Amino acid sequence: MIPRFHCPHSHFALAPGAQVELPEQAAHHALKVLRMKAGDAVILFDGRGGEWRAEIVGAGKTARVALREFNDRESESPLDITLVQGLPSGDKMDWVVEKCVELGVTAIQPIAAKRSVIRLSAERMERRVAHWNAIAAAACEQCGRNRVPVVAPVLDLPHYLAQTREQNALRLLLAPGSGSTLSALPKPATPLIAKLIVMVGPEGGWEAAEMLAFDAAGATPIRLGARILRTETVGAAVLAAMQAIWGDF
Repeated sequence: MIPRFHCPHSHFALAPGAQVELPEQAAHHALKVLRMKAGDAVILFDGRGGEWRAEIVGAGKTARVALREFNDRESESPLDITLVQGLPSGDKMDWVVEKCVELGVTAIQPIAAKRSVIRLSAERMERRVAHWNAIAAAACEQCGRNRVPVVAPVLDLPHYLAQTREQNALRLLLAPGSGSTLSALPKPATPLIAKLIVMVGPEGGWEAAEMLAFDAAGATPIRLGARILRTETVGAAVLAAMQAIWGDF
């Protein structure tokens, strides 16, 4: 398997034969971890679609790569799924981002819920969001996606709902013990299936006032069988189920 590296579009001169330097982290992985050398093939993608077949032409302190041929290959799901995730404790969000990107999520919106344990300063939270976006890019390198999902800045629930109030989407609220299962829902109509929003609470779940806010926003409560999953498991589980029922699994 040819190694894949995410390179932001600012690194690209988009033309066959152009030479670019891999970003520092990608170069370190290529040269120090994979022990790649001049002449080795790589694939570069900038996150906006498509990929470049390329070749390492310089391997020293940095890795210089020559672009050979553009391929417009895509591996995106037909479903446009946004995961709205109540912030979990510790580093659980790292796992959520990685696995949900692999499973085809389009975007991730972290929510500082009332029962979220994590409390960081604005500066530290900004660094955490940058870290999650780096995890999303790395997950795309691994799974073959050429469009990198964005992990948005953290919002509280009222601000998030105010932003999306007019959005035409099917909103699914994970609520153990209530609602119907995903498989029992009718298949969304074609104009709507492109927009799905999945809402997952933090460890302690959503508070009653937050549930009322979701209800006012037109969310449909659903459950995943008879078991209660951990917050870091729910997003991946429902994404896999959606891809199996409506998507490309």
